[in-house]
Amino acid sequence: MKKSEFFLIKKKYSDNIDDYIKKGGFSSLKKIFSDSISPEKVIEEVKKSGLRGRGGAGFYTGLKWSFVPRERSIKKFLVCNADEGEPGTFKDRDVLFYAPYLLIEGMIIASYAIGAEVSYIYLRKEYKWVLEKLEKAIKEVEESGFLGEKILKSDFSHKIKIFLGAGAYICGEETALLESMEGKKGYPRLRPPYPATFGLFGYPTVINNVETLANVPIIIEMGGENYAKIGIPKSTGTRLIALSGIVKKKGVYEIEHGKLTLREIINDLGNGIKEGYHLLGVIPGGVSAPPLAYDELDISYDFESLVERGTMTGSGAVIVFGYREDKKKELLKILESIVNFFRDESCGKCTPCREGTWAIFSVLEKIKSKEILIKDGIEMISSLNGKIKGLCACPLGESCALVSEVFLKKFEDILK
Repeated sequence: MKKSEFFLIKKKYSDNIDDYIKKGGFSSLKKIFSDSISPEKVIEEVKKSGLRGRGGAGFYTGLKWSFVPRERSIKKFLVCNADEGEPGTFKDRDVLFYAPYLLIEGMIIASYAIGAEVSYIYLRKEYKWVLEKLEKAIKEVEESGFLGEKILKSDFSHKIKIFLGAGAYICGEETALLESMEGKKGYPRLRPPYPATFGLFGYPTVINNVETLANVPIIIEMGGENYAKIGIPKSTGTRLIALSGIVKKKGVYEIEHGKLTLREIINDLGNGIKEGYHLLGVIPGGVSAPPLAYDELDISYDFESLVERGTMTGSGAVIVFGYREDKKKELLKILESIVNFFRDESCGKCTPCREGTWAIFSVLEKIKSKEILIKDGIEMISSLNGKIKGLCACPLGESCALVSEVFLKKFEDILK
């Protein structure tokens, strides 16, 4: 078996409920109730698995669940974050469309674990075309007895609802998402308090990414310790990556953490670089992740290895970039697109982000028009970075500044 053919989630892909059940679907949910597995035990299994969030920060999922108050009398919510809005990121879309029942089963199990009777799928507006399929899947799961009142004759009842976002990237940030659901502007909240204790409508709330929740039935089926044997320590299990850019074969791939380097991902999964293009580097986790240059790509794709190199797996978007003829022109165009995205998507709540993203874009324009030297541009953006870092309500402004600075420093010789 090739390393690139290792599947956990993809073997559960099915948009037909009967086929999903034949593949072992809902067996984890049945196991919980038939074996009388307590919510605490479910959380413990997820902790043992080492599952980390697949949406950005990579926080440990079981630990996140354990922060929710255990009192059953307190209302709680689970929210599935399906607001996948970062450029180059489309792997959650795959799960929503091809594996809705796996996601639903994961949401039911997660809700049971934290004691939530209602959960929501916060669906990105641009994914409205998936809405009908999700609604149909939820209805079929209800009719099959796996969702609704007293699931599988247990004492646990649950409902899943869908909330359609309005199209703002900032609402992918979990507290801005909650504000949006409450009918307010999608502004990030200051923390503490954290959503686990004060979330949706003031009640304890867990927000998990689509792919994260899709792993939950697999963990219960395998057992946390067995799941943890896949991948490497601190980066367990598999990862869905959205591979795009100048590779020959774009798509969503499932890889085992720590078993492929970025260069192997490009060559083994992406079939190499398109004819006529020259490889310059890779953005390994969506545009919030600082890039890696050509000579840094022999690095294992996992949480820890990328953090050690000053970047991250982020949203799982592996964007391969390069050039045809003019290296400088094409590099500046890539960076301009990234900064322009952050500038346009800033919610405007924080002065450092609102003004800083515009200032960074202005510096890039001056570099492009040769009003300033690249060396001076780097110094200016480094200075701006110091005025943005740690001063915003969310990472958007900081990501813009950091990515810009790293881009310019790593490719300074090309941009001169």
